[in-house]
Amino acid sequence: MEQKKKNIILTGYRATGKTTIGELLASQLGFRFIDTDQEIESGYGAPISQIVASHGWDYFRKLEQELLEGLVHTENQVIAAGGGAIMHQDTWQQLRENAFIVWLTADTETICRRLASHSATSSQRPSLTGMDIFEEVEAVLLERYPLYEAGSDIKIQSEKPLNDVTEEIIKAWQRHQASQG
Repeated sequence: MEQKKKNIILTGYRATGKTTIGELLASQLGFRFIDTDQEIESGYGAPISQIVASHGWDYFRKLEQELLEGLVHTENQVIAAGGGAIMHQDTWQQLRENAFIVWLTADTETICRRLASHSATSSQRPSLTGMDIFEEVEAVLLERYPLYEAGSDIKIQSEKPLNDVTEEIIKAWQRHQASQG
C-alpha cells in the first residue's frame, strides 16, 4: 500500500499561479510554504536573472536540484517548484514518494499576459530560450508536457478563482490521504 503524502508540491509552467496558490493553500492547511525560486534567490543573494547571466541555466538547475534533494524527506509543506524542477527526474521521483503533486495549468495567452503584467518578470523569470515570449512558452510547454503529466497526481486549471483552485486541491489531497488508510 502507498504511504500517505506529507507534502503538497505545485508544479507547472511559469505564471500558472504556483506561488500565489501555494501561499493560500499553506495558510489554509497550517503548512509551511516554500517557493523554490525564492529560496534559491535568498540563499544565493541574487535574483535568478543574475544567477543565470553570471553562471548559466545549467548552474541554476544544479542549485535547484540540490534544494529539491533537501526537500525529499520534509513534512507539512506546500512547495511551489520552479517551472523547470520537473526536469530533475531522479529527484522528482523521490519527491513523489512523500508529496502529492499538483500540476497547475493555464493556456499560452494567459501565461504570456501574466508574465507581461508582472513587474518582476525580467529579474525572476529570464528567458529560457531567447525566443519571442509566445513562441518560448509554446515550445517549452510542448517539451515539458509529458514530464508534467507523468510526474503529477492531478492536473488543475489555474484560470479560475483562487479559492476554487485551492479548494479543489485540498479536496483532491484529502481524498488521496483517505484512500491511503
